[in-house]
Amino acid sequence: MGEDRAEGPGGLARNAATYGDRDFALYLRRSFMLSMGWSREALGRPTVGICDTSSGLNNCHRHFPELVRAAERGILASGGLPLPFPTISVCEPSLSPCSMYYRNLAAIDTEEMLRAQPLDSVVLLGGCDKTVPAQLMAAVSANIPCVLVVAGPMLATRFEGERLSACTDCRRFWARFRAGEIDAGRIERIEGKLATTAGTCGVMGTASTMAAIAETLGFTLPGTAAIPAVHADRMRAAEASGALAVRLATERRAVRPRDLVTPESLENALRVLLALGGSTNAIIHLTAIAGRAGIRLDLARLNRLSDETPVLVDLKPTGEGYMEDFHTAGAMGAVLRALRPLLHLDVPTVTGETLRERLDREEGSFSDPAVIRPVSDPVSPVGGLVALFGSLAPRGAILKRSAADPSLFEKEARAVVFASLPDLAERIDRDDLDVTPEDMLVLQNAGPKGGYGMPEAGYLPIPRKLARAGVKDMVRISDARMSGTAFGTIVLHVTPEAAEGGALALVRTGDRIRLSVRERRIDLLVAEDELARRRAAWTPPPAALRGWDKLWQREVLQADEGVDFAFLRPRGE
Repeated sequence: MGEDRAEGPGGLARNAATYGDRDFALYLRRSFMLSMGWSREALGRPTVGICDTSSGLNNCHRHFPELVRAAERGILASGGLPLPFPTISVCEPSLSPCSMYYRNLAAIDTEEMLRAQPLDSVVLLGGCDKTVPAQLMAAVSANIPCVLVVAGPMLATRFEGERLSACTDCRRFWARFRAGEIDAGRIERIEGKLATTAGTCGVMGTASTMAAIAETLGFTLPGTAAIPAVHADRMRAAEASGALAVRLATERRAVRPRDLVTPESLENALRVLLALGGSTNAIIHLTAIAGRAGIRLDLARLNRLSDETPVLVDLKPTGEGYMEDFHTAGAMGAVLRALRPLLHLDVPTVTGETLRERLDREEGSFSDPAVIRPVSDPVSPVGGLVALFGSLAPRGAILKRSAADPSLFEKEARAVVFASLPDLAERIDRDDLDVTPEDMLVLQNAGPKGGYGMPEAGYLPIPRKLARAGVKDMVRISDARMSGTAFGTIVLHVTPEAAEGGALALVRTGDRIRLSVRERRIDLLVAEDELARRRAAWTPPPAALRGWDKLWQREVLQADEGVDFAFLRPRGE
């Protein structure tokens, strides 16, 4: 994993195996490919990989065999040789400790397969939310021509007079179950109605946010980020992407991933993220993608953009709509047209046209203001995310204000501290837990190096005794992430994390913490001499002994650097 390997010959002659005899290597490769039933004529075509991230453990990707076949159609019809290949599948509910722990592994797998195999270009198939950032990170590092096809969102299901879709509704009903408002029989019936089709979560969670960002960056065909997974247009998008990949394989100066990831395109992506009220996870993923191109995202710049970028999209988890509504309302084209005065328009896209040319071509296209609001009548005049700084988070933390309770934005309160995820699980529902609705819940050691891979644990449950009393929200603070489908007044990604000895590690129950969204600050109100005593007594977590755990602990970076591995960044970064 270093600099780009030499271009050399194309097609099956690309990246010949190293036997010391190139002609023999190609002779052997052709022999093995002929054994798969290809004709010699077919083997002379440009090679187009299809990177398939499906598995029997990834429900979001269960329609990928159809997408692979559709991409193959487009490649064959355009004169290419389609070569599907697998990389690891990363699906949130199926992985322990969490899918984030394997995003970098998926990125390594993808990058090395892009580099090692005889591929002139690649169609990337991703969806469940860590696969898309992993593929984009890999694409930027490998820098061979790529076009991305996302899984698309699942459809919502009608159930007892309302629509349900994973996973905002999952959390809403689970909170009611924990509060004793619904019984076990009803939660079991709901369980069977939350995810009834293929596709990623049907709300503006991380998967949908990253699909929208990928389209904004120019990695997908225009207008394809939000097509439902089960829609015929999703297969047509895969076919057209296969055809585009052949064009990329044969153009002398095809658009490459590093052409698409620039300071200007990343700023566009941040604008879109803010306008969507999108997932907090996207900040980490965008930071990692940018880092692979040697670009650092500035959280202070995020705040300036947030102050001037309105929220235009009213979907769950912050609103009422679903991704299928977003699709029929005009989807990303409508959002980009609305944001046009705020965007850098001369950035390229994978099709070869600029964003300006795309928007000019789409001028006058349909947009439903009930779902995608005009700038003159936004959901909110300011963006959905803000970065916080202060003594508790010197390098930053993130709050999704569009999913939070504004009455909690300016608050000083007592901390109730949980030292770890096991401590949280053991005590959060105890009737003798010393907690009131006015307190702030603090979780330590759930960041990148905390032993769990930065799980989506920042959505701390409301203590059961408070939930039964009707409490719906309270300030929660951690170095963890939260699902893009979650909601609440939740401070995340506190950096440096507790396991690095950051200020979060020094918080004790009873300490006072001050939160000010207006001032973009979060501060631990403890005297410096007391903090010095605590710091002197702090010990780091035990070292991992082997394997992936050891590599992760040794190389993983903090949230403000995208939780990527240090050795995967460009040289000198």
